[in-house]
Amino acid sequence: MPRRTKIVATLGPATDDTRVLDAVIAAGVDVVRLNLSHDSHVRHSRRAEQVRERAAALGRDVGVLLDLQGPKIRIGRFREGAIELEAGGYFAIDADCGLDDGDQARVGTTYPGLIDDLRPGDRLLLDDGAIELDVESVVGRAARCRVLIGGRLSNNKGINKKGGGLSAPALTDKDKADIAFAGEIQADYLAVSFVRHAEDVQLARTLFTEAGGSGGIVAKIERAEALSCIDEIIAASEAVMIARGDLGVEIGDAELPAVQKDLIRRSRELNSVVITATQMMQSMIDYPYPTRAEVFDVANAVLDGTDAVMLSAETSIGRYPAKVVEAMHRICKEAEKQRSARRSTHRIDSVFGRVDEAIAMATMYTANHLDVKAIAALTETGSTVKWMSRISSGIPIYAPTRHVATRRKVTLFRGVYPVSFDVSSTDIHEVNREVVEVLLRQGVVRDGDLVVITKGDRSGVEGQTNIMKIMRVGEHRLLAGD
Repeated sequence: MPRRTKIVATLGPATDDTRVLDAVIAAGVDVVRLNLSHDSHVRHSRRAEQVRERAAALGRDVGVLLDLQGPKIRIGRFREGAIELEAGGYFAIDADCGLDDGDQARVGTTYPGLIDDLRPGDRLLLDDGAIELDVESVVGRAARCRVLIGGRLSNNKGINKKGGGLSAPALTDKDKADIAFAGEIQADYLAVSFVRHAEDVQLARTLFTEAGGSGGIVAKIERAEALSCIDEIIAASEAVMIARGDLGVEIGDAELPAVQKDLIRRSRELNSVVITATQMMQSMIDYPYPTRAEVFDVANAVLDGTDAVMLSAETSIGRYPAKVVEAMHRICKEAEKQRSARRSTHRIDSVFGRVDEAIAMATMYTANHLDVKAIAALTETGSTVKWMSRISSGIPIYAPTRHVATRRKVTLFRGVYPVSFDVSSTDIHEVNREVVEVLLRQGVVRDGDLVVITKGDRSGVEGQTNIMKIMRVGEHRLLAGD
C-alpha cells in the first residue's frame, strides 16, 4: 500500500546537487517548496526546472509550491550587532530610529506602521518569543516597553504581537513581483503568508491569474486574527498551511495543538486540503534520526487527517535531506495503519449540489463497504479526486489524466496518486479496459481484485464525471461490452 500522507520538502543549497535531489525524489517527496524569503528568482527558477526534469526522469510527478515572504515584521539592526536585554529593564521600538542605528535603548523596525497598532498593555514577542516586551506607553513614533523576558537580541529578528491585530497588508511589493514570477514558471501552488481574511487570498489569486498562473492558492494560517474568519479563508483557497511558528507565537504554544487539530478537521469538512508545517523534524537538520517527540508530532498530524506534512530547514540546509524524507515516510506509513486513519463518516448525511460531487461520494461509500482494492477516477481538473480524498480510507485513489498540471496538482491530495493517461478510444467499455490495464502494469491490482472507475461520458470535458463502474480485474479482458 503506498503512503497516503504527502510530504512537502523545501529546496535549498542542500538539495542543489543533482544526486541529492534525485535521492530526495526517490525517498518519496511529493511536492517541493521554494521559499521566496531566500534566494533569487534565477536560482528558484533553476530549482523548479531541475526538479521537474529529475522527477520526469525518475518516473514521478512532483508538484512545485512557491511560498511568498509576506510582511514579516522585523526589528532593524544594531550598531554592535547584538545587545543583551535584562528582565525588568526598558527598551523601545522606535520607528524614527534608523534601521542600522539600534543600541541598548532602542531599535528601528521594518514596518513603521507597527507603532500605530500598539497600545499600553500589549505584549510584543521578538525572535519567535525568545524575548517578551510589555508596552507601557506609546509616544509619537516609539513604543516604550518593559522587558519581561530578556536575553540576547540580534539583528533583523521578527516581531509578533501576542493575540494578533497588526495591520500590515498580506502582500508587499516584493510579494507582487514574486507572484508574477510564480506565473512565469507555472507554479502548481502559491502560498500566501500572513493571511488575515479571504480578501487577501482573492487578491493573490487575481494577481496570479493575471500573471498567467493557473495553480492553487495556499493560505498560510499564522496570524491570530485569521482564526476568527477561518471558514471564509478555507473557502477562498485550495489549501491551507498551518504555519506553526508565527501562529504559535501569536496565540501561545499551549493553545497550538488544539488549534492545529481543529484546523485539520475544519479544512477536511469544507473539502479543502491542509498542510501541517514548521519544525516537524527539526533535529534532523544536524542529526540522521528524529527525536521521539518529532515522531509523535508527525504521527499525530497524520492521525488527525492532515493531507501533507512539511519539511523546511531540514531539507533546504540540513545535513541529511534524503534521510529526513525517508524517516518521515516511515512514520506516516506506520500511523496510517491505525484504524482511525482509515475510517470516516464525512458528509454521510449531506445533500450534494453537483452530479460529479455525488459520484465522488458514492464511490467512496461503495469502496469502503466493498472489498475494493483501488479507485481510478479519470479527471480533467482533479476536483473529483479531491472530494474523494476528503473521506478517510485505506483504498488508494488513482487519478488518470492527460494533463501534466492536474497530475502535479493532485500530488498534494491525501491518498491520491497521479497517473499519466490519455484516452485513446471513445468507447466507454474500451476506456474501462485501458484503465484497468494501466493499474495492472503499475502492479497495484491483480486478477480477481475489484476496482471502481469513475469518468464522464463526455471525455475531455471538465466537471462531467457522471459514471461509476465496478469491475473485476481479469474479467475486463473478456467483456465485449456492458
